[in-house]
Amino acid sequence: MTEEDARIRDLLLGTRRIAVVGASDRPDRASHGVLGFLLARGYDAVPVNPLLSGREIHGRAVRAGLAEAGPLDMVDVFRRSAEAGAVMDEAVRRGARSVWLQLGVVDEAAAARARAAGVAVVMDRCPAIEWRRLNLPARIGPSGTDDNVIGH
Repeated sequence: MTEEDARIRDLLLGTRRIAVVGASDRPDRASHGVLGFLLARGYDAVPVNPLLSGREIHGRAVRAGLAEAGPLDMVDVFRRSAEAGAVMDEAVRRGARSVWLQLGVVDEAAAARARAAGVAVVMDRCPAIEWRRLNLPARIGPSGTDDNVIGH
């Protein structure tokens, strides 16, 4: 396992609460599928989309922004690169421990600011794809540990 793979594995297994920014209620959208994937793996995932605030996606109430999403470990960003930096900066202000920019989304300047603030950054990657690629367990345990719990 490479150092980067180990870092990603540790981020995924050490995370409990995730905001999915840009979550969609359309089943054909990647953000919809990834939110469902994260929930199925045992994460406390919160959909964030100001246009869908007050509705539900996968049975979870959609929040208008990160301020309404509560304390977060990770922020997974489904926004264009040009908009990702502002989301990353807010995630840092809100105390997120990591920020993921989805496939095709890169903002080196915002990543440098986040890293300088002690926040882990993953860009141009998807947690669901990385989960499968790294062959992680079916679910994370209640404490965020790798305990292969199914249906807890």
